[in-house]
Amino acid sequence: MRTKSFNSVLSKYKAVFLDSYGVIKNHAGLIPDVQKAINHIRLTGMPLRVLTNDASRSPLLLAENFDKLGLRGIKPSEIITSGMMAKEYLVNKGKKGKVAYLGTNNSADYIRDADLEPISISKVNEANMHEISAVVFLDDEGYDWNKDLNTTVNLLRKYQIPAIVANSDVIYPVSKNNVAIATGGVAGLVENILGRDFIHYGKPDSQMFMYGFEQLNKIRKFNRKDILMVGDTLHTDILGGNKFGISTVLVLTGNTSAEEAQIKIKATGVIPDYICKSIVE
Repeated sequence: MRTKSFNSVLSKYKAVFLDSYGVIKNHAGLIPDVQKAINHIRLTGMPLRVLTNDASRSPLLLAENFDKLGLRGIKPSEIITSGMMAKEYLVNKGKKGKVAYLGTNNSADYIRDADLEPISISKVNEANMHEISAVVFLDDEGYDWNKDLNTTVNLLRKYQIPAIVANSDVIYPVSKNNVAIATGGVAGLVENILGRDFIHYGKPDSQMFMYGFEQLNKIRKFNRKDILMVGDTLHTDILGGNKFGISTVLVLTGNTSAEEAQIKIKATGVIPDYICKSIVE
């Protein structure tokens, strides 16, 4: 599959979903000239949504972070996070009691927004375990991986309460050649220990795509064929877009390099509709 100009691909569609990491930014900061690409999308009058598996911060804080990095004009209302999907679960199915979370205090905003009381897993102990109504994996930071993961395992062994994974990503890049264990990797470890399946949110599952699709249709009528999903990762962005029935483009500015793109596509069987070097073309 040959690479194509992103702008020529974009011209075929009426709305665009963008992944955040690997499309807008990466370990080094903003993708060079990404402001130019966002400005071009704006000039077309095309609505955009940023779909991210980042549950560490609210859309407001993520928008503020884009601004701090130098990218202007991304509104909180244009950002859809996996944490928002976990919040919807808590709103609709949350029970009275405290919700234990693995993550930073900022990530716990999703629990607060559901009108529930968050408690850091580091503050859970034998005396208050019975007060916990659910556990939410939000971030890979903000807790002690040894002590607090043991607490999580024992809490979920002793009490039949829901465990929600707000970010199913197993790893994330921290440099050009190195990765770190992400929230989904932490949750997967606990799942394997307990022999349980947790409730997962984020790409490639369809909830975020449906949420974005419903948002777009509040502006005007869109069909799925009108929407382009842009991502850097086959098993989340591209697989999720394919499953939802929208066109997909793989960009080579994040998790998938030009050298390995064809090998990964062949190995996984996840096929994007297009490959582009970046969204800046």
